[in-house]
Amino acid sequence: MSINCIRTLIEDSARTHADKTALVFNEKSLSYAELFAKVNQVALYLSELDLPKGSRIGIYSNKGIEQVIAILAILSTDYVLVPLTKLLKPEQVEYIINDCDIKCIITDKLKLENIEEIDFKGKIISYETTSSDIPSFDEIYKYYNKPYVCDINGHDNAVITYSFGLTGTPKGIVISHRNLIDSARVVTQYLDINEDDVISGLLIFNLDYGLNQIFCSLYRRATLALHRFILPDDFFNHIIDDKVTVLPLMPINITKIFDEDMGRAPSSELLENVKTITSSGGNVTKKMIQDCKRTFVNAKFYSMHGLTEAFRSTYLDPSQIEIRPDSIGKAIPDVELYVINEEGKECAPREVGELIHRGGYIYKGFWNAPKENAERFKSVNILKDVVNLEGQLTDELVVASGDYVYKDEEGYFYFVSRHDDMIKTRGFRVSPLEIESVVVKNFPLIEQCVVFSIKNEEIEEEIVLVYSAKSEIAPKELLFELKKHLASYMLPGKIIYKKSLPLVQSDKNKVNVEELKKELTNS
Repeated sequence: MSINCIRTLIEDSARTHADKTALVFNEKSLSYAELFAKVNQVALYLSELDLPKGSRIGIYSNKGIEQVIAILAILSTDYVLVPLTKLLKPEQVEYIINDCDIKCIITDKLKLENIEEIDFKGKIISYETTSSDIPSFDEIYKYYNKPYVCDINGHDNAVITYSFGLTGTPKGIVISHRNLIDSARVVTQYLDINEDDVISGLLIFNLDYGLNQIFCSLYRRATLALHRFILPDDFFNHIIDDKVTVLPLMPINITKIFDEDMGRAPSSELLENVKTITSSGGNVTKKMIQDCKRTFVNAKFYSMHGLTEAFRSTYLDPSQIEIRPDSIGKAIPDVELYVINEEGKECAPREVGELIHRGGYIYKGFWNAPKENAERFKSVNILKDVVNLEGQLTDELVVASGDYVYKDEEGYFYFVSRHDDMIKTRGFRVSPLEIESVVVKNFPLIEQCVVFSIKNEEIEEEIVLVYSAKSEIAPKELLFELKKHLASYMLPGKIIYKKSLPLVQSDKNKVNVEELKKELTNS
């Protein structure tokens, strides 16, 4: 058995911490021994499906203890896990099934209808007993009691994750067993997670940030307390009742948590157990940081930046979060980061260039996507003018992230834009994020804003600002303030007010820019 696989963590935790609580969800809990037994039962059943090695198995269900068991069971076989977030529509699920040839789907009663709608031809397993022709976890727990052993190779494919944006045709990124172990190791190190911690399982398990909460818990023999966010009151009850100490969030979660009157939040004394808050998957605002610090008075706030092609690149030390809240921090352990210009030279401080990720946590590549792999996974030779490649050892792969960033004089990185998001107007390249940041900083009444462009033959692209707030702000007032902070070519040509902004159905952290563009061009 490889030491670089999640299966080793499951076996070791059951041996050393058998009676320790591993999982909690509402009134139900499992010890590490109980978790191990159920994972083995499901893994044994999966292995007896006799699918070819490396076959993809999807999980399409709501969050719960059975979902975690299913994830760990697949990772205890030589199959590959494909998480399918419950937010996906049937046609999106069908796209992923066809793209990576999923042979089996594990689901629950609520999602069975969606699977039936797409006429899936593979095997289906349900958590609950539903019909005589669909096997269930209930039956597996009853009848599959033989010993189960496996031998996992750390370099084998473990997970393929898909993130639906606006195009509807994403590419899956392939993650190895070794990648999963490495990511758990580094996060538990810099967050100082230990076996006394209770990690909140608020995030969905469709991408690496969410899945990492499971693996960090196993790595340190901590407790994972699952939660489905519905209302802020429920969330705070989860923190208090489950005695949560580590709270991983996305910016959209922070917005929802503090969306209501802050007077309704529990007193800070009831939330003193929370020692660590992490945020990734978007930009945190000063208000988000202030809300968290006011509510979770003992918590250190870690802002983090990851890549699709690598688990994580940077984190901002909590001591810097109020000093430089806009920074994405410095490289995490075992990673080297460089900012290079179009000539391959290293950028000077505050000069914008592409972020190059070298070192640990690089994933295996995009599934069946040679073009995307060629764009992102490069020979280290692209850094030949930046680092010493003595001996011409150029087989090493680095990630050309497509993120435009700059580094300040003290070595802190700042995200500017994705390559594909840059606006070309009046002969200049403009970052939408830079304009959005100015709006957020100077107009606290604005709840959400997004900047994009539409075609304009006279100036290449016209900048559009769309925002939501409780009431409309006069466009002249907005422009007057923006002129104080932005060059004239960066000022929006159109400013549009909406009571709320449309969100991407499968990712509530993203504004649906394509829908806004259609509304604008069709009006």
